Amino acid sequence: MAIAKAERLMNLALCLLGTRRPLSKRELRGSIEAYLEATGEDAFNRMFERDKDDLRELGLVIETVENLDGEIGYLARRDSNRLPAITLDAEEAAALGLAAKVWQQARLAGAASGALQKLRAAGMPEAEDSYDVQHSALEPRIPVHEAAFEPLMLACRDRRPVVFDYRKANAARPETRQVEPWTLECWRGHWYLAGWDRDRGAERVFRLSRITGRVRSRAGAFTAPVPDVVTVRETVESWAGETATRSARIRLRSGSGYPLRARAQSVREGGDGWDELEIPYGHGLDAWLVEFGPDVVVLEPADLRADVVERLRAVAKG
Repeated sequence: MAIAKAERLMNLALCLLGTRRPLSKRELRGSIEAYLEATGEDAFNRMFERDKDDLRELGLVIETVENLDGEIGYLARRDSNRLPAITLDAEEAAALGLAAKVWQQARLAGAASGALQKLRAAGMPEAEDSYDVQHSALEPRIPVHEAAFEPLMLACRDRRPVVFDYRKANAARPETRQVEPWTLECWRGHWYLAGWDRDRGAERVFRLSRITGRVRSRAGAFTAPVPDVVTVRETVESWAGETATRSARIRLRSGSGYPLRARAQSVREGGDGWDELEIPYGHGLDAWLVEFGPDVVVLEPADLRADVVERLRAVAKG
């Protein structure tokens, strides 16, 4: 089926590129075998519209023209579908190649690979060996394991409200949230969605790994203004615990909690297989500490200790 569709798309693209005048749907149906085999006019129309949309998504510029008789025709002018000269040097080409390798999963992996192939076909230079060797020791990856990532990415792009079930770290059951999604941010190995929570009438940040079930799209426009990218990014960092307003003192089991050790302002041996750390304390630290389970004990402040205990009790209750 995939081969048949690829052949059909190629034939349609060749017809549209090879004509000097707009071709009607009737003419295109008579020129492409797969359209002739379509059972009924409705089936052909649906197939043609899907194919036309697919070609446009692949980057083909298709014009719709109405002739003097009112008949609609289609063509793809060569001058509108010709890339300008690529003027990248080897290091710029290498940077693009490196960026295309970042995505491992989700829809962006294919998009990045396809974009790179188009640029190379248009004359983008290959990276020099010296540059590749210099940067080959480290190769970046952005893993995307959450099923919610792709529908939320598309909803952010298309400015579509969404509904999903979300389980907070200290909650036993998920709650339904109606959200106007703004952007996705990766922070400390986890993906977060920043957006406007309609039920609460305020901006919120949601960790994708806590979204349960399917993300459902909703019709209609956004009701709240979308802030600029910098503000959204700062919101994500603040809600995830990046913005620290004070310090916390914790006990950490020796040989564990390396992410906490990396952020620590000071570390000293506490004896009996424990270390004592001073770490930045911001919004969301309680949720992060809970992830380390029995390897972490909060000493102070008291409100942070209480929040961690409450979260652990909620988890224990299931």
